[in-house]
Amino acid sequence: MSVGSKRMVMMVSKWQHLMGAAVATVVTAGVTPAQAHHSFAMYDNDKTVTVDGTVSDFRWANPHVVIVVLGKTSAESAEQLWTLELPAPGQIARNGWTHSTLKQGDKVKVELHPFRDGRLGGAFVSVITPDGKKIDR
Repeated sequence: MSVGSKRMVMMVSKWQHLMGAAVATVVTAGVTPAQAHHSFAMYDNDKTVTVDGTVSDFRWANPHVVIVVLGKTSAESAEQLWTLELPAPGQIARNGWTHSTLKQGDKVKVELHPFRDGRLGGAFVSVITPDGKKIDR
């Protein structure tokens, strides 16, 4: 085999290696963050809790958007801080969410699947905003 032929074989081999790496990158890029993140077993998805209250904090950041609400679950209960976890900003933006959808002081009604361990909070289900609009995650 001539020197030119060997060089051509090496170039083709290198090109095939790079293409294989590119295909692997594209395939793994399709894996959603939720699959790589954590289980939702910590939430009781068979229960839904409704909290009426005021937004204390709205954190628009990865890996999860977080809403903290000072509120209560019924007329008889005392106000308590509830922490709700939402998907990543990029995921909920597809449903119309923005960094300014909620702000501190907004009166809201939120629904969540509570933590199984009894902590005050859980997985966000929906919110009714001050203007009466219902937004899901």
